[in-house]
Amino acid sequence: MNESFLPVLPGREEIALLDVFTCLDMRDIELVATADDAARALKALGRLDVVGFDTESKPTFLKNEVSTGPHTVQLSSLDRAWVFQLHDPDCRAAAAQLLASKALTKVGFGLSSDRAQIRAKLDIEPQSVLDLDTVFKRRGYRNSVGVKTAVALVFGQRFVKSRKQTTSNWSSRHLTEAQICYAANDAYAAMRVFDALDMPGVVSA
Repeated sequence: MNESFLPVLPGREEIALLDVFTCLDMRDIELVATADDAARALKALGRLDVVGFDTESKPTFLKNEVSTGPHTVQLSSLDRAWVFQLHDPDCRAAAAQLLASKALTKVGFGLSSDRAQIRAKLDIEPQSVLDLDTVFKRRGYRNSVGVKTAVALVFGQRFVKSRKQTTSNWSSRHLTEAQICYAANDAYAAMRVFDALDMPGVVSA
C-alpha cells in the first residue's frame, strides 16, 4: 500500500477535543460477587452470542512482583455489563465457563496479557476471543489501536479512562462504584466498537 494512502490514527490532542462517549452507569451494571449473582449472570449471558470483554488486575509496583490477577472479568452486551469478582468459587467457575465457551464470542482490545493471566488463574484456555486491534490492522492501521483510539475513529468521540482507577486495588472485596463503572465500560466500549464495525459471524480462537 502506498504510504500516502495509509489510514492515520487520531493523536492525543485531537481526541481531547472530541465530545465524550456515553458510558453505562451503575443501573446498567451487574456486580457478580456471590453464587446467586453468578447463576443470574450465566442465565443472562447464555442468551447472547457476542460480548465485549476485558479484565482488571491489581497493579504490581515492585521489581519481580508477580501479578495474582485477573481479579475481575468484565463482559458486556450493548446495554448491560457484568463485572465478575473472582474471590468466590462460584463466580470463578461461572467466569471460567463463559470464557471457555466456543458459543460466546468475546471481543476486546490488547487481550494477549489477559489470556496468559486467565490460563494461570482459572486453568482454562479462553475460546472464541477476538482482539479488535487485529481487525484495525487488517484495515491498514499500522500502529496498535486501543479502546480510546477505536472509539475516536469509529464514533468521533472521546472515551474517558481514569488513571486513578487503572492503578486502584482491583483485588479488594469491596470495589467502589467508580471501579465498577470503569471496569464495565472497558468491555462495553469494545462491544460498541465491534457492533459498529459490522462483522457478523467473525470469531477468532
